[in-house]
Amino acid sequence: MTTPSALSKARWSPYLVGALLGVLSVITFATMDKALGTSTSFVQVAGVAERAIAPEHTDANAYFVKTIGTTEKPKPWLEWQLALVLLMPVGAWLGSRMGGTKFREELPDLWKHRFGPSKAKRAAFAFLGGAVLLFGARLAGGCTSGHSLSGGLQLAVSSWIFTASMFAAGVATAFALYGRKGADHV
Repeated sequence: MTTPSALSKARWSPYLVGALLGVLSVITFATMDKALGTSTSFVQVAGVAERAIAPEHTDANAYFVKTIGTTEKPKPWLEWQLALVLLMPVGAWLGSRMGGTKFREELPDLWKHRFGPSKAKRAAFAFLGGAVLLFGARLAGGCTSGHSLSGGLQLAVSSWIFTASMFAAGVATAFALYGRKGADHV
């Protein structure tokens, strides 16, 4: 009888994934002197698109000047971080294929019990949640990967406070959405 490799299981070990993220962080710090993060990519793409339409506006916006530079002195925006964001869906697809699972996930029973069987409603909630998360990430000056992974690896107190707050907010949100007896319907 053969034992499947760690990467061909339907669910990967959190210890293995954590170790791989640690290795990726070390490589990123060592070769690029940058922390892992993703949310800045969205701002950079939005700024470059806006610059194509209204360059005088982006050159007058201090936030865009900080992230993409000016028309005369642009900063590189097509870099490793954007590649990381663009390749995440590819990695998710490969992971699902390697684990032998379907890429398309059905609605969880808990969601269906609370909100009904509408996939459109689930997509709308996911989009809204992503928009709120991205807004909060930019407000905080970094995303969960930037704060929790990179900042946590550097033992930054602010990152540990952020991570604890994020988990506390997640638990509170789950209770608000599903109630105390939500787990009974799984």
